[in-house]
Amino acid sequence: MKALLALSTLATLAGPVYADCVYPPPPSKIPDGYTATMQEMMEAKKAVTQYNQDINAYVACIKLEHETAVSNAGDKITPEQKAEMDKIETQKNNAAVDQLQSIAERFNEQVRIYKQKNDPNASSSSDKKKN
Repeated sequence: MKALLALSTLATLAGPVYADCVYPPPPSKIPDGYTATMQEMMEAKKAVTQYNQDINAYVACIKLEHETAVSNAGDKITPEQKAEMDKIETQKNNAAVDQLQSIAERFNEQVRIYKQKNDPNASSSSDKKKN
């Protein structure tokens, strides 16, 4: 019961925390490097770059809203409530960054495949580093 009361108090103090920060959707498609055209790869690059910018804006937004909520709560917030608010902000930040990294890795893998398919004699920079 205490935990429920603490969470409801935290929600009240936090107010509209994160309400204005909209999580950006990931690119709708990462092309297959084996079958993609150059135009499809360039469009995907633009989409991934835009997604990177959108995630950076989202992360900045949740940080600002978190700081504002903590500041607005002032001395009405307990250390436990602040810790919970910090934890939520960190989880949202980490989830956004993890998804961005996953999408970037998938795209980069398809770029390597595309380059290898279109120039089988070329070695990728990662292959050169391994040798």
